[in-house]
Amino acid sequence: MSTDFKLSCVLFDLDGTLVDTAPDLVLCLNKALSQHGFMTVTAAAVKPCISFGAVAMINNSLHKSITEALRADILETMLDFYQNNIAEHTVFFNGMLDTLDAIEAHGLKWGVVTNKRERFTNPLMAALKLTDRAACIISGDTTGNPKPHVEPMLAACKKAGVNPQECVYIGDAPHDITAGKNAQMKTLAALYGYINPGDMPETWGADALIESPEQLAIWIRAAL
Repeated sequence: MSTDFKLSCVLFDLDGTLVDTAPDLVLCLNKALSQHGFMTVTAAAVKPCISFGAVAMINNSLHKSITEALRADILETMLDFYQNNIAEHTVFFNGMLDTLDAIEAHGLKWGVVTNKRERFTNPLMAALKLTDRAACIISGDTTGNPKPHVEPMLAACKKAGVNPQECVYIGDAPHDITAGKNAQMKTLAALYGYINPGDMPETWGADALIESPEQLAIWIRAAL
């Protein structure tokens, strides 16, 4: 850790980093697949796609070519199910609530930068009772460009009232690390998230690899 780094704010990706949304997302995907006459999929098969969005989850689940119109219908069905069941089975990763408490106890701000759209992000954050605790909540359609573009990262900093160079961003996908680095933030790769067995997070260029929320809390203490 460089001695000139001053940590003011911890920014999180949402799905697969701050909270485990996979149970709800996979359930809604399978409801949509079944409704349209396709076989359901296992959570293990589709989890690595979650960070890349619902379309990626659907594409990974269909092992034959379908029309774009049918793909769009499956997507709409899945997202409607999800919007109406936003946090039925979603849980915090073990230790994450304690880590949020520790961040706040240190007098640091924290927030969320996700590619999830606002129609899902905002109700989810509210259901988890995080809306008032977060210094910023930036979704995939809050700004003109989603991650890995720098725009949502800078919007988060403006909303939280912090400089990007005083932030650390933690996420579980390559575009998370790229986005943080583009904004001159410290970056952490969440190894406990939705990472494909074939991924190589050590090659993403993150400042550190984090195996659990508890390890994140240790990293934060070391940075102060």
